[in-house]
Amino acid sequence: MMELLSPAGGWEAMVAAVQNGADAVYMGFGGLNARRSARNFTDEEFREAVAYCHLRGVKVYLTLNTLVTDRELPAAAEALKKASDMGVDAILIQDWGIWRLAREIAPDVPLHASTQMSLHTLGGACRAAELGLERVVLARELSRRDIHTITRGCPAEIEVFGHGALCMCYSGQCEMSAVIGGRSGNRGACAQPCRLPYGVNEKAAGGHPLSLKDANLADYVQELEQMGVACLKLEGRMKRPEYVAVITGIYRRLLDEKRGPSREESRQLEAAFSRSGFTDGYYKGRTGPEMFGTRPENAPEPKELFARAKAGYSREDSRRVPVDMVCTLRAGEPVSLTASAGGHVVRAEGPTPEEARNRALTAEELQSRLEKTGGTVFRPRETRVELEEGLMLPASAVNALRRQALEGLEAALAQPPVRRTGTPSPLPQAQPGPDAPVLTCSIMRPEQLTEPLAQCETVYVPAELLEKIDLNRWAEMTHICAVLPRIFRTEDQAALRALLQRHRQKLSAVAIGNLGHLPITEGLGLPLWGDLGLNLFNSESLLFWKELGLEAAAVSMELRWQQIRDLRKVLP
Repeated sequence: MMELLSPAGGWEAMVAAVQNGADAVYMGFGGLNARRSARNFTDEEFREAVAYCHLRGVKVYLTLNTLVTDRELPAAAEALKKASDMGVDAILIQDWGIWRLAREIAPDVPLHASTQMSLHTLGGACRAAELGLERVVLARELSRRDIHTITRGCPAEIEVFGHGALCMCYSGQCEMSAVIGGRSGNRGACAQPCRLPYGVNEKAAGGHPLSLKDANLADYVQELEQMGVACLKLEGRMKRPEYVAVITGIYRRLLDEKRGPSREESRQLEAAFSRSGFTDGYYKGRTGPEMFGTRPENAPEPKELFARAKAGYSREDSRRVPVDMVCTLRAGEPVSLTASAGGHVVRAEGPTPEEARNRALTAEELQSRLEKTGGTVFRPRETRVELEEGLMLPASAVNALRRQALEGLEAALAQPPVRRTGTPSPLPQAQPGPDAPVLTCSIMRPEQLTEPLAQCETVYVPAELLEKIDLNRWAEMTHICAVLPRIFRTEDQAALRALLQRHRQKLSAVAIGNLGHLPITEGLGLPLWGDLGLNLFNSESLLFWKELGLEAAAVSMELRWQQIRDLRKVLP
């Protein structure tokens, strides 16, 4: 069955997700995650949360899916070590520098490619799988056809966002918040400027031309499962716990009961949070004005719905763990109880029973006392009693035996796995740079390429313009670097490769901005340069891309000059 993955921005939201049927939760600690404004967890809270989830058979994924500077690399290394020690089931990453650190520091922890990597083609997903990422979280903007193509051909697990906020840009490619206010969406601090009113060549008059409705794929849960999607993700680490409870509970029922949402469930999803309703435009491949919507600041809170949700996850634990017990009571031997759950077996011993002076203990009475597991996370499934007649054992001894066995079982279920840990290798020395930087320029339209521009060392030309300019002329005057489009489709790969193939004799290099560009350029013999879409933020990520064959790179436009100065220039 497709995994249901819910958001946990804090302890209460985590409990709400678990108690409403999530198979896994994603959450962060510290500041190195894509929702730095969420409540998040302290280290100790996170450790307790992992134990809480694992005890109930729920997986925990750490969100380490932000870009880090060189000065933050030690903190990222420490976070990786802590996550491994705490027993997280996987780590979501965006930064390829963190990928390099993770392979050295926490080699036993599975890695998932965050949606911030902007992976949206089969070639990109397969290349991520080749690099050891066990799961790829696809861009939210893909159609059902795109998703099906990738799930059918990629060896890694595929995760799809099923419900929640959509951005105006592909995740990982938006610079709007960083440019307007210095709050980087790629570093977990997006101020959501796309939700504000804007005018087009005039003052804003209440229009919101960049604000998309939330996605809602509740009608397509069965279709996604049939495609082979491994995990359905619900967005909302910034949302309140009651919201998490409502949407998790509804999607849990849809998965279990193999159906679409009822009218009442659809109403509850919209009441919990929506922006002028929902959209499935990307999924259906039908984009347009109907995808846009806003949420008024004074939108009414669904008090009754949220009160019911809160009462539900605040009451008795609904995720109690089935436990099997075997108790042996024989004369002259200490009483023993073996309890098993979740693949773990624990044995406890108590006092030696005595001969009954009045009334002997019956098997039925002993079983009844053992099955009084209220107040614990366990519920009895099968209890077997092997008892010799004519013996007695105080109720207090039976209770102590049960408590000892279940406490041992609880500790075993919550125990983090034993994992290898390592230390990061020192970065290599960089080659000395040029005495003075060279000047390059980019064009967006053919008429921008003029003789003064050709005096630059390199001119970057979008690949789609290669056949609209006189390459024979311009290649004699300057270096031409073809720039592959940041966003494309799997079916575009062959045409883009053929385009480069036709003109490779006139090209000096190709600029790539996505992991999915590597299969397009492979074997063409053209130098590869990293474009802005790669979000290169630190020396480790530069080294990663050098090892993949890049000969030069453009670092993130969000870096300040001091941060660029700090980079180990392993690539020009």
